[in-house]
Amino acid sequence: MEWINYHHLLYFWVVAKEGTVTKAAEVLRLRQPTVSEQLKSLESSLGEQLFDRSRRRLALTDSGRLVFRYADEIFRLGQELQDTLAGRPSGRPFKLRVGVSDVVPKLLLHRLLEPALRMDEPVQIVCREDKTDRLLAELSVSDLDLVLADAPLAGQARVRAFNHLLGECGVSFFAISELASAHRERFPSSLDDAPLLLPTDDTLLRRSLEHWFDAIGVRPRIIAEFEDSALLKQFGQHGEGLFAGPTAVEQEICEQYGVVVLGRTERVVERFYAITVERRIKHPAVRAISNAAHRSIFG
Repeated sequence: MEWINYHHLLYFWVVAKEGTVTKAAEVLRLRQPTVSEQLKSLESSLGEQLFDRSRRRLALTDSGRLVFRYADEIFRLGQELQDTLAGRPSGRPFKLRVGVSDVVPKLLLHRLLEPALRMDEPVQIVCREDKTDRLLAELSVSDLDLVLADAPLAGQARVRAFNHLLGECGVSFFAISELASAHRERFPSSLDDAPLLLPTDDTLLRRSLEHWFDAIGVRPRIIAEFEDSALLKQFGQHGEGLFAGPTAVEQEICEQYGVVVLGRTERVVERFYAITVERRIKHPAVRAISNAAHRSIFG
């Protein structure tokens, strides 16, 4: 069995945290050439380049980020062991690193993640929002534990990961009371020429809504388009137009934005997925999120 030299791993960990060999050598109280040599020895033993040395400040490679994640856990566990032996409480929460597609409604996101915060074992959530493809790239190199998205990972994607359907629901239409009253009667025909706030045309919800509008023969008047779903709702809150949202968080949308429901449809369906590198979910916090979604949000 080949063993990792943990002194070398420690030097790597400190360099990655400090950003330069010079600063790491000061922290470790070692000569700079010594630290550099140990880093090269670690890279040689692992058969991987851990740093991109083409820049002034060292940057981790994909392999480097993976090794750093394990090193960080190893040395944090070592500190926890010392605390336990010394009779100091550890109680260190484990991290759940979540990537959130920027089209997932924020109110739904809170309901999805809340069960992880209610577990008996403390959990610290680290949440990143970005485009789905960029988040999947981070998932593939273990920088994330989970990606939440409104569409499944396509079969031709380069990332090896698995889709877990959290649930699905229809769509509700919202507006301030005065605007809702003007367009509630004869819904959905009343959407014809109605002022509408929409997500941008690169989103699944936008495409689904447009197909439905074509099918029922209505042409709403598009007032504005938004990448940020929360910003869209704020414009709706100020009476700029009607907007659509998941029926599953209908009550939360009404309470937070001071709007009312003017109609619903089951012919436009929003689906939400947990995407992980596990075929079967093993991470306890991700499992708690999935179980609660099926039972309480979409059940």
